[in-house]
Amino acid sequence: MLKELATEQGVLRYHDVGAGPPLLLLHGSGPGVTGWRNYEGNLPSLSRHFRCLVLEFPGFGVSDPTDQHPMLAAPASVIRFLDGLGLDRVDVVGNSMGGIVATQLAISHPDLVRSLVTIGGMGKNIFSPFPGEGINLLIEFTEEPTRERLIQWLRSMVWNQDLVTEQLVEDRWAQATEPETLEFSRRMYGRAAMEARAAAAAASDAPPYWAMLHKIKARTLITWGRDDRVSPVDMALLPMRTIPEAEVHVFPNCGHWVMIEQKEAWEATVLAFLTRGDR
Repeated sequence: MLKELATEQGVLRYHDVGAGPPLLLLHGSGPGVTGWRNYEGNLPSLSRHFRCLVLEFPGFGVSDPTDQHPMLAAPASVIRFLDGLGLDRVDVVGNSMGGIVATQLAISHPDLVRSLVTIGGMGKNIFSPFPGEGINLLIEFTEEPTRERLIQWLRSMVWNQDLVTEQLVEDRWAQATEPETLEFSRRMYGRAAMEARAAAAAASDAPPYWAMLHKIKARTLITWGRDDRVSPVDMALLPMRTIPEAEVHVFPNCGHWVMIEQKEAWEATVLAFLTRGDR
């Protein structure tokens, strides 16, 4: 059941499943995404060991939106969420954008994040071009949202094309084309927004988050799909070398949605990491 937490910047909605140490799960971006769609298949396994808290970020059609860019709103929403629940130390799993948000929190609030697990997305392209194929398809959908463009983007997310079902397309289409959600998507992935963000980053004196990875104190597990067409696996090289307590697990025959496409293997790897004795 979807729960609600009232905050000074609107209602945050979340799922709360299981009992035990708190495990915060942060979702990615893209058309029609929600935290529930990212992680519902993993909750039966993870919730046997943890209290799983799946937060819905503002701007994706579930929690109340804010006036901020969704990527800027996300870290602040996590702090409001944890404060509202009275939690001051958690393990965190983040997929794609959620992995970047979790990484930023591990840098800026080192005492908050005990263990960090990322799924693709986090890092910097070393050998591959940016944006990657999947990001370009996402931009094309955002600029001109058609069912065909949505299907093309969804197919770029997975190695196993059978996962792109009619039901998946229908579910994603309904939420992705909701007017307010589509407007927030354009703030993130419209061409003008992407160009403005690149220009702002080039003009800023502040270091990018990937240049601050050495500040992370949390034990970190970086998981990746070998065949990721959204965030190519070479992005893992920089965090692997610069995060002090980093481990990397690459899954074969797997695209961007590792927790879905290699569900059992990913769950076993993550649980072994989170529950072993050197926590």
